[in-house]
Amino acid sequence: MKNAPLKLLILGAHPDDAEWHAGGLVARYCAAGHDVKIVSVTDGRSGHQSIPPDELAALRKQEAAIAGCVIGATYDVWEFPDGELQPTLDVRRKIIAEIRQFAPDLVLTHRVNDYHPDHRAVGQAVQDASYMVTVPHVVPEVPALRHDPIVAYMPDRFTKPNPLTGDIVIDVGEQVEIIVAMLACHKSQVFDWLPYNLGISDQLSDDLAERLQWLSDWYREHLRPMADRYRDELLAAYGEQRGRAIEYAEVYEISEYAGTFDEAARQRLFGWLSDQG
Repeated sequence: MKNAPLKLLILGAHPDDAEWHAGGLVARYCAAGHDVKIVSVTDGRSGHQSIPPDELAALRKQEAAIAGCVIGATYDVWEFPDGELQPTLDVRRKIIAEIRQFAPDLVLTHRVNDYHPDHRAVGQAVQDASYMVTVPHVVPEVPALRHDPIVAYMPDRFTKPNPLTGDIVIDVGEQVEIIVAMLACHKSQVFDWLPYNLGISDQLSDDLAERLQWLSDWYREHLRPMADRYRDELLAAYGEQRGRAIEYAEVYEISEYAGTFDEAARQRLFGWLSDQG
């Protein structure tokens, strides 16, 4: 890298959202020596069928820290209650302070059209904070930034009122297993809550190796459709031969409400990817 390391901040709603939605890009940033910080805005206390909320919140904070260690990322879990998040002034102020203190080059978050109210709330709060990070009299205890960072929305498949725009497409085939390794750290979710919530608990073995294989297979099936949906964008980014062969991809939409995403910003944030520079 010719310049100083980039700084990537992920503002997700729950512990494990960053891995589910952006694990490939996060892993690639860390592997390239960039500075990555993951924040879960809620405490994750509601995502289980039997563990009491206070106990679960403590457990999920531990799981998140372990997941961050897999790739060398900092992983913070805030204390807003899971399942009850609103894009309030308190949430916005905390996000403004976080963005100012970390001073990221790139922020990832959820879109505002999403199935989960917590996801929508985080996306809205980040959108509301984006310009305000440059306004000195807002959250005056933390010095304002001179310029907005670039904000990008993490992948999702929702189409109403509008589908995700494929502004950035990334081949993450080589990162799938490390994404699975990060997800596996969130044991309370991927081996308890997710199967219970999907009604497939009977598919899981008690054997750890078999559980990990199940998770890998499940995640691959979850991720695979993105490449087909954004095949034209992959062809444009990687060329005909490589673009046709890509099986697993992450797709990002650039926010219109934050920093200006021009060609210089594209090259600075994504051009260092050797296979897409």
